[in-house]
Amino acid sequence: MAIPRPLRALAIVSAFLLFYLLFQAFRTPPTIHGQGDLEHELPNEPTLQEYGEPPPPLWRADGYAADNPDSPRINATLLALVRNEELDGMLVSMRDLERTWNSKFNYPWTFFNDVPFSEDFKRLTQMETKAKCNYELIPKEHWAVPSWINSDLFDESAKMLEEQEVQYGPMVSYHQMCRWNSGMFYKHPALQDVRYYWRVEPKVHFFCDIDYDIFRWMNDHNKTYGFTINLYDAPQTIPTLWPETEKFMAAHPEYLHENNAREWVVDSKRRPEHNIKAHGYSTCHFWSNFEIADMGFWRSKPYEDYFEHLDRAGGFFYERWGDAPVHSIALGLFEDKSKIHWFRDIGYQHIPYFNCPKSPKCRGCVTGRFTDGERFLFKEDCRPNWFKYVGMD
Repeated sequence: MAIPRPLRALAIVSAFLLFYLLFQAFRTPPTIHGQGDLEHELPNEPTLQEYGEPPPPLWRADGYAADNPDSPRINATLLALVRNEELDGMLVSMRDLERTWNSKFNYPWTFFNDVPFSEDFKRLTQMETKAKCNYELIPKEHWAVPSWINSDLFDESAKMLEEQEVQYGPMVSYHQMCRWNSGMFYKHPALQDVRYYWRVEPKVHFFCDIDYDIFRWMNDHNKTYGFTINLYDAPQTIPTLWPETEKFMAAHPEYLHENNAREWVVDSKRRPEHNIKAHGYSTCHFWSNFEIADMGFWRSKPYEDYFEHLDRAGGFFYERWGDAPVHSIALGLFEDKSKIHWFRDIGYQHIPYFNCPKSPKCRGCVTGRFTDGERFLFKEDCRPNWFKYVGMD
């Protein structure tokens, strides 16, 4: 018996619909290389391009034994602000960095805490390295909430931050940490004779073998600051940071470096809504959970004056100014931008972002990956602006 024409049409449509749904379910998802919604500004993901090492001179691991008093090591340290309860996460970070780099160069580790380190913390961290470990207590005057901060105003501000769903907004200790990382850590007596540091946080990962002395390279190439990840900040955490910066710059125009990165700091084209909400600041910043830097910059008069201005303004507590935007704005305005270096050869992850170069020295991360999180995170990548205004050095 012949099938009626309407039923034949319905069967054809159903088969087509089934085929379409199967195609959508099993097709390969589009590849995203980190440019997000603005891929045209960065047509080629640079970490997908083969890369070896930065230009010489490069100091290799000769004579760097931990017990060699005449080693080529310079005044530098690996630096971590960490609590006793973060021990497991700190061991993860240490194992990665020792495996990929420090087991060859044996630079000391310096750990900071606002309470004494436990004996377990000291014993287990020292077991991870042949290098010397230093365990330092932060002076109370460096950690305490400043006397000019109004506690009632802080409480009200914390409620507002919580209502805006600002992460860590109500936590006093988080505000203290941001202030300490911004303008206090380099004043600690244990760092008095130390020039360079590499900041390391718990639960981060390093993926690539680094076969040269990073600190020597910074010194030989006259670099002030090194980063791996460059992001946008949440503008609701820093609404008055840029207005306060403009007040400071109006009083100190002489601090603006002639070869500055101000365009990167104030860009309004790529994410105009961020610039509007932050009142003139792009919110682009170096993600400072990784930073390799010369403390001479933080100790300089321009930076010390800038930090003092911000500290008195109260935004570390009444808002949620982080050390990342504070450091980044200062570097973008006061420093020669050619002295800021993207360490594209250092494979790094701090959840949820990566720096994953294409190199035979790397293993454990996906080449070119910016994030393994949700798609909306791709728009947080501010590297395109840095490459546009400064370059890829």
